[in-house]
Amino acid sequence: MTEVDDQHSRADAGARWSRDHRLLKHSDFERVYRTGRRHFAAHITVFSLPRETGTGPRVGFTVSRALGGAVERNRIRRRLREAVRLNLKNLHTAVDVVINPKKSAISADFAQLVMEVTEAFQKIEQSVARSARAPRASQS
Repeated sequence: MTEVDDQHSRADAGARWSRDHRLLKHSDFERVYRTGRRHFAAHITVFSLPRETGTGPRVGFTVSRALGGAVERNRIRRRLREAVRLNLKNLHTAVDVVINPKKSAISADFAQLVMEVTEAFQKIEQSVARSARAPRASQS
């Protein structure tokens, strides 16, 4: 564990990531991919879709085999999961989020991943706030 990893872990040791915050169903992933918004960063692509029901965010990960063997994929997933756990308190809206790492995430510094997740969550919050303020067209 690097010094940066250790500092982040100690800072938010009490923060929990419960099952309620996980995106688990294949159909939910497909819905987010099909109709959600995309945010691109250097090491990750983030898909998001506001939910009508429920409270708080749900986050899922897709780490393809193109990124390497199981050990590398699991390492990427663990690092991203920790970056999300550290930032989950900043995402307050009912939204489904899917994080898809790029090949460069393998060698990315953990602090960089945390920063990209933070920025993505801020943009998601702004996007949801904008869409909530925008008047909806009445359906006849």
